[in-house]
Amino acid sequence: MRSVSDALGSTPTRTVLVTGAARRLGREISLAFARAGWDVLAHHRHSADAARALQAEIEALGRRCPLLRADLRAPEAAADLLHQARASSGALPQCIVNNASVFEADEALSASAAGLMDHFATNTVTPLLLANALAAAWAQRGAPTAGRCSVVHVLDQKVHNLNPDYFSYTVSKLALAQSVALQAQALAPWVRVCGLSPGLMYLSGPQTPDNFERASRVNLLHRPIDPADVARCAVFIAENPSLNGATLQADNGQHLVALDRDVMFAVDGAMGATP
Repeated sequence: MRSVSDALGSTPTRTVLVTGAARRLGREISLAFARAGWDVLAHHRHSADAARALQAEIEALGRRCPLLRADLRAPEAAADLLHQARASSGALPQCIVNNASVFEADEALSASAAGLMDHFATNTVTPLLLANALAAAWAQRGAPTAGRCSVVHVLDQKVHNLNPDYFSYTVSKLALAQSVALQAQALAPWVRVCGLSPGLMYLSGPQTPDNFERASRVNLLHRPIDPADVARCAVFIAENPSLNGATLQADNGQHLVALDRDVMFAVDGAMGATP
């Protein structure tokens, strides 16, 4: 029986572009790909020191890790980032993981046009345009890539388990989530498109360490989600040519625990008895 790597014609030149690669989940995803034998194009905006530290870790694993810098809010960000990727590696990436996100607190009554557009630019527009640009670039080569190339849109368990907190962020992720199947149809056969929905993994927004400790256990397994597990799911999507238009929910079942508020607020209120 052929392995997944055999089916993909695995070579040492497989390259993944990870946005928001320098910190938190982006760092875990980058390291997971490097350990699986991929070179990593590590995008960051302001986290230059963290990006260089990641680069050193990946190079110690024997993989290349060029650093790319871009503001994903810019209208030309997708085209610029793909151009940097090609210039840095000498080839097109076989995978893009759209991990970078804006995550600012608001609610429907306080949402502003500027806030919505800021979230949409980074969380929705540039990820979609990056996927489109990658497919167009592979199509120019004149032959289908037969499942070799993929895009992973990092979502959030919130899109499967709605509450009204973080309104602009949630709407931007809902739009991206609903685009997974649409782009899978539109970009075939050049690029596969999948979603990856993690739950709460890191201290976020106004959380205290005590709040995070309690909130991180509000899932069906009553334990924190390991970011390394989520990162391995991104590699699995990239290396499994049969996955297309699917979303993996790597959240310990958090999306099945319905709350009226975001979990960080719920555990401190009447709604929030921690399991």
